[in-house]
Amino acid sequence: MRSCSPCAACKLLRRRCAEDCIFAPYFPSQDPHRFAIVHKVFGASNISKALQANQRGDAASSMVYEANARVRDPVYGCVGAISYLQNQVSQLQMQLTVAQTELLRIKMQQDLPSPPYLAPTNNFNNIDSQPEYLNFPSSTNVIQDPSLKT
Repeated sequence: MRSCSPCAACKLLRRRCAEDCIFAPYFPSQDPHRFAIVHKVFGASNISKALQANQRGDAASSMVYEANARVRDPVYGCVGAISYLQNQVSQLQMQLTVAQTELLRIKMQQDLPSPPYLAPTNNFNNIDSQPEYLNFPSSTNVIQDPSLKT
């Protein structure tokens, strides 16, 4: 049994709150703003019709959400909020794809063997084992062209 206090809907509509009031379970007297905003957007008759459905709790919650969205954005309401969230999801998916691509690129760089021209070889470790054309003559062993003598 409900207390003698009328629900938020009956209080706003200035009517007697019956024991079987359809609004009472979803719009308690402690939260008058909840019904006021829904009433402003949908009207009492439409709220009553929506609450006749099987899933009344979901219907009431949906109407409250839609009404709040409509007050924040009178033109787009929930559609604006949904569109905004879908846009955020798309942007985050793009950022995720870029990050995954970068990770794959880094992993592939780490997995590749070093190119042969960067790999150390044993040929250059000892100067005596270098090919002949890399054995540069010292200044004392320079062969001089006789025609260049002064």
